[in-house]
Amino acid sequence: MCGICGFIEKRGGITKIPPRERILEQMMGALAHRGPDQGKCWLSDHAALGFRRLAIIDPDGSVQPMVNESGDKVLVFNGEIYNYQALRLELLSAGHRFSTQGDSEVLLHGYEQWGQRLPEHLRGMFAFAIWDEEAKTLFAARDPFGIKPFYYTIAGGSFVFASEIKGILPYPAYEKRLNTEALEQYLSFQYSVLEKTFFQGIRQLLPGHSLTYHMGDTTLSSKRYFVPMLTPEHLFGQKAKSEKEWADQLDNAISDSVRAHMIADVEVGTFLSGGVDSGLIAAEFTGTKTFTVGYGKEDGYYNEIPLARELAEELELEQHNKRISEKEFWAAVPEVMYYMDEPSGDSSAVALYFLSREASRHVRVVVSGEGSDELFGGYCIYCEPQSLSLYQKLPKLLRKRIARMASRLPDVKGRSFLMRGAMSLEERFIGNANLFTDKERRKLLKDRTRALSPQAFLEEDYADVKSLDEASRMQYIDLVHWLPGDILQKADRMSMAHSLELRVPYLDREVFEVAKKLPSKYKQKGQVSKYLFRKVARRHLPQPSADRKKLGFPVPLGHFLTSEMGDAAIRKAFDSETAQKFFHREALDELLAGRGCGRGNTNRKLWAVYAFLVWYGIYFPEESAS
Repeated sequence: MCGICGFIEKRGGITKIPPRERILEQMMGALAHRGPDQGKCWLSDHAALGFRRLAIIDPDGSVQPMVNESGDKVLVFNGEIYNYQALRLELLSAGHRFSTQGDSEVLLHGYEQWGQRLPEHLRGMFAFAIWDEEAKTLFAARDPFGIKPFYYTIAGGSFVFASEIKGILPYPAYEKRLNTEALEQYLSFQYSVLEKTFFQGIRQLLPGHSLTYHMGDTTLSSKRYFVPMLTPEHLFGQKAKSEKEWADQLDNAISDSVRAHMIADVEVGTFLSGGVDSGLIAAEFTGTKTFTVGYGKEDGYYNEIPLARELAEELELEQHNKRISEKEFWAAVPEVMYYMDEPSGDSSAVALYFLSREASRHVRVVVSGEGSDELFGGYCIYCEPQSLSLYQKLPKLLRKRIARMASRLPDVKGRSFLMRGAMSLEERFIGNANLFTDKERRKLLKDRTRALSPQAFLEEDYADVKSLDEASRMQYIDLVHWLPGDILQKADRMSMAHSLELRVPYLDREVFEVAKKLPSKYKQKGQVSKYLFRKVARRHLPQPSADRKKLGFPVPLGHFLTSEMGDAAIRKAFDSETAQKFFHREALDELLAGRGCGRGNTNRKLWAVYAFLVWYGIYFPEESAS
């Protein structure tokens, strides 16, 4: 795991003050947490490539930037390629010669062999860039699910890139400005959902995409090489398998993936809650150390430590845990927002920050359970289509009238059911997080942008999967947006903040080949989510762990936002000049009035606004102070 950065200038040495070497050093310095072991650079007349290394495989070799034998191609690479040994043999038989034992050199020779089709051969997590000194072309690619990040911009006529946005900001020609369209969408989605980031001009390379930059004519093009399309067996005419056949195939795929993700020349640990996702990985992995965090009382809802301890003892694993105090929680928020690069309305990022810190004191690599819910139908919301099916047999006009009447009621049990049942899937589901509606964010924001409504933003994605059942369509929306934008974003940033490599065995192309064909009846059965996955887990785990409902780093926001400490933090942010610059005071007061532990509370909306204000103060301090 590492940090990469660089820039391509059309005219050699265009950046004279400060010198190009110093600029590259500043960019690399901003990424030092991603690779504390080593920092090296490579420069030519037009290209400057930087690399910060966290040595995991072939620690004494595989130094980057890596140059091929002829000296005309240079690689910087962040990630791990789990099939690199098989690819190495294939490339050796094709006549290539290797001087290292790691996976980096496989990318260089793979590019020589397969060109821009290289990403299609890779099994792993990656973001890399290869500069062709002779053709004056940069080729970059990001892994299929977006595990590893890649950002880029055109500034002062130069192409600039980095693993994190903060690695681009030191480039002198880039002028830092806020993208208010990203803010507007963030208020609905809880995370930065656009290809455009919160920083004007800086974009993310989307998951499953590659890009090519030609220095000669300064053209930039991108290509999608992977689509996480679901093709359930029953909808695409494939031969039906029995439940046992599916369970055996899934069991084998997961076991194989966990073994592949254990390849390292350093010790590997695992994150562990008391639930099924991390539990199955813990049962399969070959390490000994597990890591857990929690809040509050020993037996409280927000503390997963006792459940994890019990499971670790059952599996004969060593357990390390960290209980987070409220004081630690609030103190960590600014640092969390700094490392996130963009604001995150997901408060569980704070828990992941402490979890990664604890693990980094013992190991350099951890495996974790991200992606299981998106692949196997684990979120409870995916069961909603079945719950609504009977009600939705009523005429739509009648349901609309019922919904209008229900909207005038207090937030009592059943109200949401009646209102959501009157909507189409496209109207009611924008992903696992659904904070402010289009109308609500208009009421909150002082200045509107041309941002599309969430429904309009997702219109093309829904059109791509119109033949699928509703739950599978919801899964696809989450695979394309929620998974890379929220789940994997916080996983990468919080682990890398502590120079810890985090691997996600469920997000493996071989596992996906099974998951994408899984019939809907094996994903949700009544109100049971992840049905077949749990059946597989029972082969390896105690039944209570396999059947346990998802918690997902729960944070006691209701208590934290109403405590003396939390109230002071929130009011200070909401009273700031930044808050008055972006938001209407009356709308902020409504959020404050609705916080707490009751039904219909505004905790998540309030947290999203607070997180943005903290983030803005870190990245735009000059404007926050004005």
